[in-house]
Amino acid sequence: MNHAIRADKFLLDADRTTWHDETLWFVREKRDRAVYAVPEFQELRELASQIKDHTLSRLDLYLQEFEAAAQANGVHVHWAADAAEHNAIILDLIRQQGATRIVKSKSMLTEECHLNPYLIQHGIEVVDTDLGERIIQFREEAPSHIVLPAIHLKKEDVGDTFHLHLGTEKGESDPQLLTEAARQHLRAKFLAGQVAISGVNFAVAETGGVVVCTNEGNADLGVNLAAVHIACMGIEKLIPRLTDLGVFTRLLARSATGQPVTTYTSHFTKPAAGKEMHIVIVDNGRTQQLGRPDFRASLKCIRCGACMNTCPVYRRSGGHSYDFTVPGPIGAILSPNIDMKKHRSLPFASTLCGSCTDVCPVKIDIHTQLYKWRQVLGEAGEIPASKKWSMKFMGRLLASARVYGLSGQFARQALRLLPHGLTHAASFNAWAVARELPEPPKQSFREWYQQQPKSVPQPQTPQVTV
Repeated sequence: MNHAIRADKFLLDADRTTWHDETLWFVREKRDRAVYAVPEFQELRELASQIKDHTLSRLDLYLQEFEAAAQANGVHVHWAADAAEHNAIILDLIRQQGATRIVKSKSMLTEECHLNPYLIQHGIEVVDTDLGERIIQFREEAPSHIVLPAIHLKKEDVGDTFHLHLGTEKGESDPQLLTEAARQHLRAKFLAGQVAISGVNFAVAETGGVVVCTNEGNADLGVNLAAVHIACMGIEKLIPRLTDLGVFTRLLARSATGQPVTTYTSHFTKPAAGKEMHIVIVDNGRTQQLGRPDFRASLKCIRCGACMNTCPVYRRSGGHSYDFTVPGPIGAILSPNIDMKKHRSLPFASTLCGSCTDVCPVKIDIHTQLYKWRQVLGEAGEIPASKKWSMKFMGRLLASARVYGLSGQFARQALRLLPHGLTHAASFNAWAVARELPEPPKQSFREWYQQQPKSVPQPQTPQVTV
């Protein structure tokens, strides 16, 4: 099932689609106001981009430096080549503790590796402690956004979910009451948690520490109450020095939600007395992307979600239509690297308007990479035959001025003479389902131009004054 077919399902609910579109655009507008308040914001973007470019160019060295510093801090470092190895390492660490109850803060990497169902299958209770993540965990859904995982749901949907799982009153939709119910529910889970799992927003090679950014403080509460902390990070999360961190924290929250900074920016460098800290460093296709010169810059992504909030396709099709952990424009770049065949439709789910590139805090050329993926998919034969042959046909048509002119004449006559129900039939012209074509002109510009008198201007003799 490709993106267009999944998007059709989301579009069936016109009111929800409109609400989703307007809500994300509201977040985009908040981002703009936060950005305009910082005169040096563009300089920060350029500096962040250069720091990431530098880090990726020496990633092997910085990974070794990070490992050595972390181990010197008393942290256990583990390496995972793929999702299966990542999950196996974490299950082994949990079993070493004899634990059966896990609290987990938001981590897109663990979503990417499908850690939750893996642990549940092996008898481990996993509780997502981020409010949005807990809501979709109750509903057995995937996140639809990397920062706002439940953005596709309305407060009435949350009320129905909490009535079913937390026993709140049926029909309750007051956000404050629903949040309080979640707080009371999660507090007991925090106290019972034996192992805490977190993601990593940034990893500092110089110090061997990891940084986790949240607005709810759930990562801090989980880590400080549990005996063991497991931090899961992709290899691209590295930055070289602690002094680099301020550049990214000024960019991240402003780009994500329009805040000056996240409510909690937590540094985890070494385990507390009597506790353990583990860091699992994961590849899972990242070195393959690093080896693709045209797509290497996608690894600079700091997972702010700004490209999703501005993308006209994402806003109107919903995150689940991408069928990938990271949806939206940046996900459409990352996903074919993981599975080209499965995700071959995603690079085409874009207008190539460039708005995603304009808002990216680390200046990833997102729309350019989407265009390049289309070329790669075409050369690999991973595009539908209908698209392939229609593009070949259009290429030949546009290469001949005579054929192009004749086709224009035919199209204008057809639109005038054929019934509207035929020219705008959904089975024949999907483009016109939600659009109305303008009235066809009687002649093209080329025909009009050829009918105009061709007067040749006479050269004027310059007058010389003696």
